[in-house]
Amino acid sequence: MPKTATTYQPHLLDPTSAKPQPVSPANGRSFKLAELYQLLDCQTVDVVRVTEELILIIDDEGKFRNPTYLNLLATYVWHQHQPAARGVDCIVGRAILCHDQQFR
Repeated sequence: MPKTATTYQPHLLDPTSAKPQPVSPANGRSFKLAELYQLLDCQTVDVVRVTEELILIIDDEGKFRNPTYLNLLATYVWHQHQPAARGVDCIVGRAILCHDQQFR
């Protein structure tokens, strides 16, 4: 197996859905910016580290949209693993939870 391969199943965390939706990179290995823009319905992404291996790829402009949609599930995941973020910030808009090797 190539060094960048991982078996982690990425999930789309949509603020309008209580259930994470499995998603996969088009090439089977790692997401490219164009497909992230489409999946997240945005033009700019940001990466939020959750654990040593897991990241949230988020809509970097989500807080500027009207209306804004607080992503409770993504915020919860982030706060559970990064307690310093609790009460300081939240995630707004769609997010993808994936292994850091799945975004190159």
